[in-house]
Amino acid sequence: MNSVHVAGGGLAGCEATLQLARFGIPVVLHEMRPDRETPAHRGGDLAQIVCSNSLKSVDPGTASGLFKTELDLLGCRLLEFARACAVPAGAALAVDKERFSARVSAELAAHPLIEVRRDEITDPPTESDDPWIIATGPLTSPDLHAHLTRLTGGEGLHFFDAIAPTVTHDSLDLDILFRAARYDKGEADYLNAPMDEAEYRAFQADLASAQRADVPDFDRDHLFAGCQPIEEIADSGVDTLAFGPLRPVGLDNPRTGRRPHAVVQLRQENREGTIYGLVGFQTRLKQGEQRRVFRSIPGLANAEFVRYGQLHRNIYLDTPRLLDRDFSLHDHPGLMFAGQITGVEGYVESIASGMTTAWRLAARLLGTPIPRWPRETLLGALLDGFLFDATSPRFSPMNVNFGLLPPLESPPRGRRARRLRREAMVERSLDTLQRSLQSADFQGLLAADTPR
Repeated sequence: MNSVHVAGGGLAGCEATLQLARFGIPVVLHEMRPDRETPAHRGGDLAQIVCSNSLKSVDPGTASGLFKTELDLLGCRLLEFARACAVPAGAALAVDKERFSARVSAELAAHPLIEVRRDEITDPPTESDDPWIIATGPLTSPDLHAHLTRLTGGEGLHFFDAIAPTVTHDSLDLDILFRAARYDKGEADYLNAPMDEAEYRAFQADLASAQRADVPDFDRDHLFAGCQPIEEIADSGVDTLAFGPLRPVGLDNPRTGRRPHAVVQLRQENREGTIYGLVGFQTRLKQGEQRRVFRSIPGLANAEFVRYGQLHRNIYLDTPRLLDRDFSLHDHPGLMFAGQITGVEGYVESIASGMTTAWRLAARLLGTPIPRWPRETLLGALLDGFLFDATSPRFSPMNVNFGLLPPLESPPRGRRARRLRREAMVERSLDTLQRSLQSADFQGLLAADTPR
């Protein structure tokens, strides 16, 4: 069997490599460090965790905890190593970063089917008998970035990106928000938060004075058109927002019959309508400031944020429009992608992406059906659902969250409804995944699993 080449020795690349070897497939893992450094990494250790050492909650009643339980059912290797290198962190899984990286590096070095090469990949072949997985993350080298830009035409490969926050639908006050399209043209696809003049003035002043996060190497020229942070718009004049992203033209409030002084619009971000994005609210405010300022918007007092706005250097693909369902590039099936470059956010999400891309490639090479992850699971909701959902005209990275899951057929009602819905979603997810693993599609692939 020909070797698979994996570019990138981060979390996604290491998990993908170990999973391919699990199915008896030889792998060459390419890592450019330490010969070529990045702004965030230090040295050449593999599977480096460069920021917080926390992999978030292990409580299965949380989205992060449920996600880990799903990955455990599939035999995720890096989570296994993380637990072996854990440090006390309450209900979270936190690791000794150096021990974790050393453990992963040792496992890769010892495996007879894995070769680790220290070289930079700048132009992986698109026509080759040996397939490639690109897992180089948001700090992809400039040369590889330029190569991918040529392959994608440049439009679908983002650099500095400004992202608006996203909230859950069931945390919004629908007695205040109203559905409408401007001038009643088309479907009423937007939720609208009306502001009178006093509310608007207070919001504008609060937004303009709110604390902002530093963005290393930030250059406004690298931003996409229409992605100017909203707080900078607020800086430019008291009424700029009201004549810009908060303009109320064509949006009469049906409850009053009058046009508000300003309107904040929220747009559906997934097919199920469980998460909504604040339109035009790209921001680099600190997360605590986002909660404080944006919850002052009428109807958002109890908003649950599942993605905060941010502005950062982040190379990632426009996955819904550039990749096929197996995470291969359109017209180039031998070039696949995993990790943050596909639009997932977070350590565990990157690990999961590496695992699932490896499973899809392994199924192709072994001639078995390619598994589809059930949409009722967080794995399926993120990696088969959100990443290929072209509902939003501007694709932005996402962490795993309950808002990605399809609604329950009979959701609980009453005072404890929210907690009961989460519990029901957890039960549905795990039951569905366990049944799927017993299906013919998954069993065909799992038959190739080699004992460790």
